[in-house]
Amino acid sequence: MDKGTSGTASTAKKPKIFVLDTNIILHDYRAIRKFQDNDIVIPMAVLEELDKFKKGSDNLSYNARGFMRELDKLSGNGLFGKDGVQIGRHLGKIKVELNHPFPENLQGCFSDDTQDHRILATAIWVKSQNPDRFVALVTKDVNLRMKSKAVGMEAQDYLTDKIEESRVEYTRNEVIIIENPDWSAIQGLAFGQGHIPYGKLVKERPAPNQLYKFRADKGNGESTICARYDSKSQNIVLVKSKYAYGISPRNDEQKFALDACLNPDIQLVSLTGGAGTGKTLLALAAALEQERDFDQIILSRPTVILGNQEIGFLPGDQKSKMGPFIQPLMDNLDVIRRCFKPGSKQAAKIDSMLRDEKLLISPLAYIRGRSLGKVFFIVDEAQNLTPHEIKTIITRAGDQTKIVFTGDIFQIDQPYLDMYSNGLTHLGEKMSGQPLFEHINLTKGERSELSEIASRLL
Repeated sequence: MDKGTSGTASTAKKPKIFVLDTNIILHDYRAIRKFQDNDIVIPMAVLEELDKFKKGSDNLSYNARGFMRELDKLSGNGLFGKDGVQIGRHLGKIKVELNHPFPENLQGCFSDDTQDHRILATAIWVKSQNPDRFVALVTKDVNLRMKSKAVGMEAQDYLTDKIEESRVEYTRNEVIIIENPDWSAIQGLAFGQGHIPYGKLVKERPAPNQLYKFRADKGNGESTICARYDSKSQNIVLVKSKYAYGISPRNDEQKFALDACLNPDIQLVSLTGGAGTGKTLLALAAALEQERDFDQIILSRPTVILGNQEIGFLPGDQKSKMGPFIQPLMDNLDVIRRCFKPGSKQAAKIDSMLRDEKLLISPLAYIRGRSLGKVFFIVDEAQNLTPHEIKTIITRAGDQTKIVFTGDIFQIDQPYLDMYSNGLTHLGEKMSGQPLFEHINLTKGERSELSEIASRLL
């Protein structure tokens, strides 16, 4: 949805009309309030599709029910009528439009009677009835947009929560590298008290939790010092290589990541990177290292299943159904367990925490509705969450809770999310510069040499 599209001079005088596809509502049920003073049309085919989603417990079903309640509230005891009903103050009107067939000249182009085709046909009909107004179909379905444009119907993506490409690049390259700094100042940072006023190393005041690599060639090889700006003390502080429950960082980015996960002042952490970069492993090791500071450690991930099917359709009991989703998380826990001898105090502690559910590993669908007080909450595969889902999780955080989101924005399994509109990208852009937030992008795979080569070349 491009709010900047103006249309012709004749259409610019009247509010635009946007025809919404089902996936817009399932993505953001309050989307109808984000089109300013323009009018919204909901094809009857959209309501038919929403009916299939209303009984589930996942986010799609939540949005479907939320939209139907919103629509019912707007219409009250009356009818939508020819012009629709007002959405709100300074907003346009909304109406439900009955399904309409394609114009005669297009009927041979769309032989399959699908909901997408019904929505497109209705959008074309709305356009024909409003020649003096700009009309566009808004959908996150790329293929439907292409079909729409092919028959001369304006089609747009829903861009309200989409991050600009330049901002995505910014969140992926947050470490500032300074070559050949003042080595006397660096020695004060590295070998003194571990902190130094920022003015001795950089000219302008950095953003909170800005990360640095100070590199210098001392003749006997290059030396790199990792550091972070602490806005509370206004110092640049040394980031040391720390150890957490058998796991130690293998590269500078992992060093930053583990430092953030162990820092009690940073309550929200975002770790991005490809497969094998250690995102989830580092977060879990940090959580176990600090288990005394939290009532519970929760490790979770969204359950991405094709279609609108829930865990219930899978065979077996609840444990069997959950298996495919929690197994990658269990694999990370096994890596940590193998750092200790069988029967050791640390290994026994992990088993005890699992048994008592102090360490809970579960699909995200089973966590919905919980309050997160004094919890270390790790959300894996967060790139498959919408911005609204990310917000819902964070707003449930109680006192002394820490949340770590991990994911790879290049490996998205949700059909209507991409690297610019997913919740993990949205989080990094919106929370950037907040003292309690830190983002690290891990670039080097550490799973194995074979995994690193495959990730880089294939």
